[in-house]
Amino acid sequence: MITNQPLSLTINGKAVGPIGVPEGLMMIDFLHEYVGLTGSRLGCGQGVCRACVVILDHADGTSEERRTCITGAHFFADKKVRTVEGHAQRNEKGEVVALSPIQQKFLEHFSFQCGYCTPGFVNGATVLVERLKRQPIAKDKVEETITEALNDHICRCTGYVRYYEAVKDVILSTPGLVKES
Repeated sequence: MITNQPLSLTINGKAVGPIGVPEGLMMIDFLHEYVGLTGSRLGCGQGVCRACVVILDHADGTSEERRTCITGAHFFADKKVRTVEGHAQRNEKGEVVALSPIQQKFLEHFSFQCGYCTPGFVNGATVLVERLKRQPIAKDKVEETITEALNDHICRCTGYVRYYEAVKDVILSTPGLVKES
């Protein structure tokens, strides 16, 4: 018999819960069915494609990607999570007034075709940029660093080049991410 357990966490800066959630429910299902955040996509359902990733924020200011199709919702109890819906700036009515730098560059570079993998790429690129703010890299390591950070994300439309170019644009145009030689 599956029992409900209370779940409380912070999503996109807002406290959520406690909500009774079945033990073993995957986070992707919790996001979609319990809190109405459908931006994260269920792609492969096996943790391979990374269309489902959210950002898990740690108390020390670091962040990481976490696959929601293979991670139970209760793993996130009392943790801070960001979904793709949490990146854009919104006004008091909840209307989007400005995209994040990653989202904006993805648009400018026409990075996506169908867009199914985009939420995962946005979150992966955001984690990368946040890491570079703490640990800038040499300019000659930019492309290698992007590849390492986004290599596990799968785009079935083969939009990789445009995603990578957009992320490179963000990194090179954001002061402090690249060490000056």
